[in-house]
Amino acid sequence: RPIGGMGEACRKFDTPVTGGNVSFYNQSPDGPVFPTPVIGMVGILDHLKYRMTLDFKQAGDTVYLIGQSRDDIHCSTYLYKILGETLSPAPHFDLQEEYALQQIVTILIRAGVLQSAHDVSDGGLFTTLLESAMPGDLGFSIQTDKDLRKDAFLFGEAQSRVVVSVIPGKVTEFERLLAGMPFEKLGEVTEGNLLIDGSDWGEISSWKRRYDTVLDHILKETRTDLE
Repeated sequence: RPIGGMGEACRKFDTPVTGGNVSFYNQSPDGPVFPTPVIGMVGILDHLKYRMTLDFKQAGDTVYLIGQSRDDIHCSTYLYKILGETLSPAPHFDLQEEYALQQIVTILIRAGVLQSAHDVSDGGLFTTLLESAMPGDLGFSIQTDKDLRKDAFLFGEAQSRVVVSVIPGKVTEFERLLAGMPFEKLGEVTEGNLLIDGSDWGEISSWKRRYDTVLDHILKETRTDLE
């Protein structure tokens, strides 16, 4: 079924998959990894000015979430790693929603109103915000959606959502172009501190240090277990 879904998406976006590879050696001493079809993609830009990156550019820019958040944590990293649930339904996904989202993001990029754009994926919204903040040692101050569970809002992995940052002077044009598309203003980019609903979540430097060294910690623990 995953391959069938990929085929449907490729036809919707008129995007061919030109080759494939199968690896039969996906196991470790702890057992096999989950069977995971993966696509690597390369695209061509009409002009370099349309190149968009995921990193926040400056403090004071407004942060938005384009797309609809969902009140669930299905099949999320948070559910698996923190709550210990290994089986759950797939997160929300609708192909037409995804297509509409990608079309509007393309329009926004070509209109020159975005500073950054990053899809919400593994780890949910909070991880997306961290990944946008860390490259420039910036932070963020956001408000969560009071109609949703806080953990679902921050760590749910419902698809078809993109976090963008916008220069305050282009906010009006940005919102005009989004007419008919669900979106919400999250907050703003900060100098380096993280605030969620007014609560202090630390400095980006601490999160970045942990993010950059996590693989070293895992490898050290693995070596210790094998000794």
